[in-house]
Amino acid sequence: MPFDAHAPYLSTAAAPDRRSRAVAVWLLVVAAMVWAMVALGGATRLTGSGLSIMEWAPFRGTLPPMNEAEWNRLYDLYRTIPQYELVNRGFGLEGFKGIFWLEWAHRFWGRLIGLVFAGGLAWFWLRGAIPKGYGRRLVLLLVLGGLQGAVGWFMVASGFEADRTAVSPWRLVIHLGLALLLFAVLLSTALSLLRPRRDAPPEAAPLRPLAHATAGLVVLAMLAGGFVAGLRAGFDYNTFPLMDGRLVPEGYAALSPFGRNLVENIAAVQFNHRLLATLSGVAALVLAALALARLPQGAARRASLGFAGVVMLQYGLGVATLLNVVPVWLGTLHQGVAVAVLGGAIILLHSLRRPRPAIRE
Repeated sequence: MPFDAHAPYLSTAAAPDRRSRAVAVWLLVVAAMVWAMVALGGATRLTGSGLSIMEWAPFRGTLPPMNEAEWNRLYDLYRTIPQYELVNRGFGLEGFKGIFWLEWAHRFWGRLIGLVFAGGLAWFWLRGAIPKGYGRRLVLLLVLGGLQGAVGWFMVASGFEADRTAVSPWRLVIHLGLALLLFAVLLSTALSLLRPRRDAPPEAAPLRPLAHATAGLVVLAMLAGGFVAGLRAGFDYNTFPLMDGRLVPEGYAALSPFGRNLVENIAAVQFNHRLLATLSGVAALVLAALALARLPQGAARRASLGFAGVVMLQYGLGVATLLNVVPVWLGTLHQGVAVAVLGGAIILLHSLRRPRPAIRE
């Protein structure tokens, strides 16, 4: 399983001890906070709020403006960027406050995640409660979390460039991908602590390659969805299953060299997201059918069926979001459920881990 601990003692431990359970709960809380952060980021993007704060002030920016002079200073800064001139010109200080608060909440929540993780890590470390083999991973998570803050500003800064009214799609995908990686490692680590024993039934062996392939497909679909979001491609081709009456849209390969179409061409980017999502759905349904037919009652079977269910829910939400031309609430829900799909994939792979032989004394 990706990100799984490789310490041999984990394969024979019958149950987590009290300290391991406490660390796992802490990691699950942080993972849930990251999940909420991804959904909040979706709302920030869909409302055009992400460029409303033009300063990266990790400490001073914790507090919102406290007086009218500070509000006017920040509004004057915002009026210097293309988004104001081309999209929001003349919407006034009250309009600015409307987009400011969502971006401030997004950044504040990120700071809170960092505080909860760093504070928890220090607490468990000083008490000697970090399980053997996990210290380096937790420190790496702390570093990656700090890096995510810098990547977030790197993304936002791209929206201040000339003629831009939104951030760079590439930088958005990097920011989203790192958030998904953090969530995956947090959840995987917590599961390794809560259920250290590898007890998948022998019948699970033929399902492992398909499970890994399906998990890979859903991750690719999510990253492709990041390019759809970055290019605002969901506001075009609002029909399903055809795109302007065609299976493959006209202009799919309009850009040269061809590779540019995969990340810059609205028609190609949306088609690729649809294709990867459809392949993910088919693979998840096949996996669920095989689990029903071959696996006994237990965690592996439940994980397979639950994963298929959340994948199909996400597929339906994606179609509804497209047909309704990406309303903010539905687009935000679609991005939030994407994290649930990733979580389902991690739980599935954890439940299907290959058992290891017992370690002799």
